[in-house]
Amino acid sequence: MPPPPPLRLSLTRTLATATPGAGITKRPPTTFTDRLNSGPSFGDFIPSTPNSSEIRTVINSKGKEIVRLPSWLKTNIPLGQNFTKIKSDLRGLNLHTVCEEARCPNIGECWGGSDKSAATATIMLMGDTCTRGCRFCSVKTNRRPPPLDVHEPENTAEALSRWGLGYVVLTSVDRDDLADGGSGHFRETIVKIKQKAPKILVEALTGDFMGDMECVERVATSGLDVYAHNVETVEELTPFVRDRRATFRQSLAVLKKAKESKEGLITKTSIMLGLGETEEQLVDALKELRKVDVDVVTFGQYMRPTKRHMKVVEYITPEAFEKWRVKALEMGFMYVASGPLVRSSYKAGEAFIENVLKKRAAAANTAAITEAVEVGLDNTEKRAE
Repeated sequence: MPPPPPLRLSLTRTLATATPGAGITKRPPTTFTDRLNSGPSFGDFIPSTPNSSEIRTVINSKGKEIVRLPSWLKTNIPLGQNFTKIKSDLRGLNLHTVCEEARCPNIGECWGGSDKSAATATIMLMGDTCTRGCRFCSVKTNRRPPPLDVHEPENTAEALSRWGLGYVVLTSVDRDDLADGGSGHFRETIVKIKQKAPKILVEALTGDFMGDMECVERVATSGLDVYAHNVETVEELTPFVRDRRATFRQSLAVLKKAKESKEGLITKTSIMLGLGETEEQLVDALKELRKVDVDVVTFGQYMRPTKRHMKVVEYITPEAFEKWRVKALEMGFMYVASGPLVRSSYKAGEAFIENVLKKRAAAANTAAITEAVEVGLDNTEKRAE
């Protein structure tokens, strides 16, 4: 019996990207693929020249219209040796910053300077857990946060003296669980900073201490140079944006008390735009702030931290921010920082305030020297008589 003919196999090589042929079943689209296709493209991550006409919308797989992030709100990924150094110092001393906890878009700019003296970091005191739950904020919340770190004031002063900064911002979570709202902790930190580095100018961005004006005075008279407290939004939107324990009028009272507590103290506040406020409401808010003699105001775009937080109603254009900067200056504010990426602790604003404070100090020294010379001349003339 003759042997069977050899078996011949015909193999066809198909590339993964090739179009499926006969007999090959194409995998059906998945939810992940739909989300990926309706999400941002590579170009959305590349900064470009701002253009107010660039606000675009897309329709996702569920037929819902989504507003793409405008080009003027795109920032570079934070990198650099100095960024790493500052982060390492903070972790080593168990310190927190609002830059990280609140996911500030300017962290690369503020931390990424060529040296630490050019960097700005806002230290967040009293832990990373807040007792309030504002609808715009990404900081963790809990009714009973961990107890205060008794070493934090000393560690904070030590870290800042190492960096050699000229200006520093201290802020904190709200601690309604503490009898004094943490005002004593604030004061102790500022006193130790001034002891270790007397030339550092200190700004304290505090909460409202539930309207306790003794707590406000305790911080305002601690030796700080700028007292900041944010109203966050216009009065009409406050109940929907901030925790119900915070009110617009209570914030005005805090800023007024701080100004009255120390002669020459600069007061400062911040307002987010894009929450649905009207021009009339914003003008009214600025008028109320001027009534309590607030010196500095900043405007920035509200950015939704996560889907659990309130939505952005509108992306404000750079041109509109410039309009509000001019308007606020015309109303009598000493300085206004206004822009999509501006936050309450803003590098440019701090540089301006630092210069103002140094000029004031120089003027005070000159006046003191002049007075001393005049007194000396008077005494000399009396002895000559």
